[in-house]
Amino acid sequence: MERKKFIFNSILAGTMLPTLANAFSKKSVITKNTILNSGFKIQRVDENIIIERPLQGKPHQGKVLAAIQPHCDDVPIFAGGTVAKLIQEGYTGYLIRTSNDDAAGTGKTMGEVVVNNEIATAATAKELGIKKVYDLGYRNHRMEEYNIQELKGRLIFLFRFLKVDTVICYDPWGMYEENPDHYVTAKAVEAACWEAGSHDYPEQLEVVAPYAVKEKYYFARGPQMVNRIVDYSPFVDIKVKSNVAIKSQGPGGDAGANLRKSLLAQGKNTSLLGNDDDSANFNYVKNFMLDIDSENLRGVQSDKELGKKHGVEWAEAFHYIGPRDSKITEYLKNNPK
Repeated sequence: MERKKFIFNSILAGTMLPTLANAFSKKSVITKNTILNSGFKIQRVDENIIIERPLQGKPHQGKVLAAIQPHCDDVPIFAGGTVAKLIQEGYTGYLIRTSNDDAAGTGKTMGEVVVNNEIATAATAKELGIKKVYDLGYRNHRMEEYNIQELKGRLIFLFRFLKVDTVICYDPWGMYEENPDHYVTAKAVEAACWEAGSHDYPEQLEVVAPYAVKEKYYFARGPQMVNRIVDYSPFVDIKVKSNVAIKSQGPGGDAGANLRKSLLAQGKNTSLLGNDDDSANFNYVKNFMLDIDSENLRGVQSDKELGKKHGVEWAEAFHYIGPRDSKITEYLKNNPK
């Protein structure tokens, strides 16, 4: 469909906010029916969006997940619940961070900032159940100056070496992303997913075999096509802890403890934060960052409000791309002659 017609039809159908000004100032949901059932327990709630619910046991045992982020807080902020869910269901998880976060932080040397963000990346990975972290070390907020072929080649090698079945990353097709690290990483991931299963970069094939990525969960902090809602309700505490673990940057970390101390200094307090720093940090992330003040702190709708809209407690939204089933076998079975 032509882009202009798609946007126009979306507006008429009510899938974008009433005015373009409002639609582009908030995270809008632009939907399209592009999803096939790939074995998940899913529920189609309308023609465009399906709900992926938690599964019992380890149905994904033997499968590999790569969560790719430019910065140490990206995946925990936007997709920590889904990463935790899939790992609990049997995936082996790896975390790939493309930047070194060297520009994130104040009052510290560049070396201190880099080390603190490496520590934060390892801490959040541990909370999520990630097996190993790969830090690629590109300069923070300068990734558009690098040759994307190099980044893509490194990702292709990792996808082949680790035999990655599923990736979670920023949406390369998300609209109005201002951070160059986000959109450069996303575009490199999209290309690498496709090329990892081909014979491109033939020099790699002496040590690794082609391996195609089969599923992609793309998140965004701006308008994007959303066609999958993941119910991560049983794993909300893991998502909260993965954000509290990041002490070097982001909206989580010690923000709750700092707010509690500030309130106490003014002779005020709020029962929502609890009675100590650890409780304050946990409750701040769960109640403020993921819910009450989500649009301000993360730039996206509350996970709780998103879940309520789709009949679950906590949810994350994605542009999901999965395998396509061949129709030939079904056709031949129904048309033997």
